[in-house]
Amino acid sequence: MTVGANRISTYTSTSTGTDGRNAEQKNLWTTMLGSAASGKRLPEKNILVLGGSPETQREFLDSLSTGDQRRTIDRQRVPPVANNFALGYTYYDVLDADQEDTLARISLYLLSTPSPSFSSLIKPLLTPETIPNTLIVVLLDWSQPHAWLRQLQEWILMLRDILQSLDSGCMDAMEEVMVSWRDRGRTGSSLNIDGTGAVPGEGNTALPLGPSEWADGLGLPLCVVCQNADKMEILEKTQGWKEADFDQILQYLRTILLRHGASLIYTTQHLPSQLQSLIHASLGISSLIKRDPLNPNVIDRDKILVPPNWDSWGKIRVIREGFDVEVVSSGWQEDIQQDWPLAAAAPHHDQEDGENGVAPAAAGAVGHYEEWVPHASVGLQITEREGDTSAVEVTSEDAQAFLAEQAKVLEAMRLKAAEADKERVDPPRSMGRKGDELDLGVGRGGGSIVSDHIGPVQFNMGGIQVDADDMLQRIKDRQEYATPDPTTPPPPADGPPNAADSAGLEAFFMNLMNRKPGASAAGSPAR
Repeated sequence: MTVGANRISTYTSTSTGTDGRNAEQKNLWTTMLGSAASGKRLPEKNILVLGGSPETQREFLDSLSTGDQRRTIDRQRVPPVANNFALGYTYYDVLDADQEDTLARISLYLLSTPSPSFSSLIKPLLTPETIPNTLIVVLLDWSQPHAWLRQLQEWILMLRDILQSLDSGCMDAMEEVMVSWRDRGRTGSSLNIDGTGAVPGEGNTALPLGPSEWADGLGLPLCVVCQNADKMEILEKTQGWKEADFDQILQYLRTILLRHGASLIYTTQHLPSQLQSLIHASLGISSLIKRDPLNPNVIDRDKILVPPNWDSWGKIRVIREGFDVEVVSSGWQEDIQQDWPLAAAAPHHDQEDGENGVAPAAAGAVGHYEEWVPHASVGLQITEREGDTSAVEVTSEDAQAFLAEQAKVLEAMRLKAAEADKERVDPPRSMGRKGDELDLGVGRGGGSIVSDHIGPVQFNMGGIQVDADDMLQRIKDRQEYATPDPTTPPPPADGPPNAADSAGLEAFFMNLMNRKPGASAAGSPAR
C-alpha cells in the first residue's frame, strides 16, 4: 500500500511540474511569435495616380517596379492591374537591393479622368493614418504637350476641392506633412528627400523659402511625370519644333510646380531613369543596404529631373532669356482660384473676335500657354480634338466618289491607247509608206539624209566592193519596172509580182548593211 501510494504521489507531482513548464514555454513562444509578426508587418504606402490612359498607367507601373518586385506573398504571380473603369487599383512590394527583404508594400489607386463624380471614391483613401504615407502622381504625355497646363489645372482644382472637405484630423495631418516637406533638403546638406539625414536643430540651419516656393501647397507631396519623352524627336522632325520651344515648356512647368513644392521628371519607356528612386524617396522608403542619391538633371532634355525643394526662379531664368517667371507664376495663381468643375470653354483659335476684330486676350498662365504652344514653331497645328500625334487616323473617301474619279482615269487611259493604235495603223509620212522612200532616210530628190552624215554604205562581198544604196535603188527599180522572169514560178494570184524575190533581196541587203564593220563575209553566197 505504501509503495502504491508513493508511486501515485510521485506520478502526480511529476505530471504537475511538466504542465507548468509547458505553460511557460507556450507563453514564451506566443510572445516571440507575436513580436516577430509585428516586426514583419510591412509598412503600407499609397500612390494616387492621376491622368494618363490605362496603357500609359501600365507603363508607369512597369517603370516603377520590376517583375521581381511586383509579386504577392506567395511570390508566384504578378498582381493584376484593374484600371479600365472609374478608380483602378493594383499594388507591388518594394524589395531591398539584395532582393530578399521587403521594405514596403505600395498600393496604387489609378484615375484617368478628373470628374466630380469620382470625388467620393478618393475621400475614403485620405485619413489621418494614410495621409503621411500618400503621394500624388500626375501623368502627362509628350503626345499632347499643348494640354499639359489645363490638365494640371483640372487635377489640382479637383484635389483642392476634395482635401478642403476633409475633417479636422486630416487637416492637421496634412499641415504636419507640409511642414515636414518644406524642411527636407533645406538644411545645407546634400539633398535627402526620404526623410533621413541632417535635420534642423542638429547643427544645420534650414534655408529660407524663395519667391513663390510652397505658396500653394496641397497638403500632400506631388510628383509630375512626363511620359514618352522620345516623342520630342518626332515633334522636332515632323512639326518643326526648336530647342527654344522645349526649353520654354520646361520653364512653364517648373514655374508652376514650384508653387506646390512638386517634383518633375521626364521618362522614356524601356529606358532607365531615376523614377523609381524619386517615387520611393518621396514615400520615405530607403534601402538598408544601398543608397541611390537623386541627381538633378536640367541639361538632357529627355532626362529632366527636378527634385522637390531644389528649384528656384533664378535657376528657371537661366534656361533661356526672355521668360517672365513672375507673370507665369501670378497667372497660375489666378488659374487655380477658379471654381470646380471648370466650365467648358472653346479653344482659343475658335473664339469669336472681340469688338475691334481682335481675339480677346486669354487670362492666366493656362491661357497664355495654350495661345503660345500652337504657334511655337512652323507646322505645329495641334487642336484639342486631334492632339495625339502618335495616333494614325485616316478619313476614307466616299465609295461612289472614289469610283467616279477612277472612271475618269480609265477613260483617259482608253483615249490615249486609241490614239496610239491609230498612229500605228496610219503612221506619219516621216515613217515611210509603201511606194514612198524606204526607212533609210532617202529624200525625194534622190539623196539620202543618212548618207549626208555618214557617207555611202559599202561592203565587200566575194572580193567585190558593193554600194548598198545603189543596190537598194536597183531593187526598187526592178520592183516597179521589171517584167517577171519566165524561169521563176508565177506568184500567187492574190499577191504582187515578184513580191517574194524582192522581199528576200531587201532582207539580205539590210542584213549586210546592219553588220558591224570588219565582219567576215564568209557566210555570203557566191556570185
